[in-house]
Amino acid sequence: MPVIELETIIDAPVERCFNLARSIELHMLSTRNTSEKAVAGKTTGLIGLGEKVTWRAKHFGIWQKLTSKITGYQYPIYFCDEMVQGVFQYFRHEHYFKEVYATTIMQDIFQFESPLGIIGRGFDRLVLTEYMQKLLLQRNAVIKSTAEGEQWKKVLPENISRLNVQ
Repeated sequence: MPVIELETIIDAPVERCFNLARSIELHMLSTRNTSEKAVAGKTTGLIGLGEKVTWRAKHFGIWQKLTSKITGYQYPIYFCDEMVQGVFQYFRHEHYFKEVYATTIMQDIFQFESPLGIIGRGFDRLVLTEYMQKLLLQRNAVIKSTAEGEQWKKVLPENISRLNVQ
């Protein structure tokens, strides 16, 4: 099973980075090239423990839907989303956040597996791992630039202090 591990250093507070990573709006902004939209479940705001979102996006020229659920959550250091319905055989994305001085280290551990046995494993190895890594790097670059600039104020709700703990 492929595992992608990434680490992104962000010059912003850990709470801001954590909340931006949970933002439905920022997710859509970071996946513009796949026309990804939240179409069911939690479709705006910050997703939290037990909540589901269904995404519709175009990958490899085909429109697809994927529903994920937040299955783990510890503010502001960890959350996990897992696929509950979609094209993957298995999909789990763990997000870790650690503050070191005034900097946040954001770590992704993304595990997935395509269906179709040996054909799926070959596709994962030859095509999908690199494709998914590029999507995650693009997403992380958007989180980083938003958190380090002033754009985060347009993405996160004004009353964010009341939304932190669930």
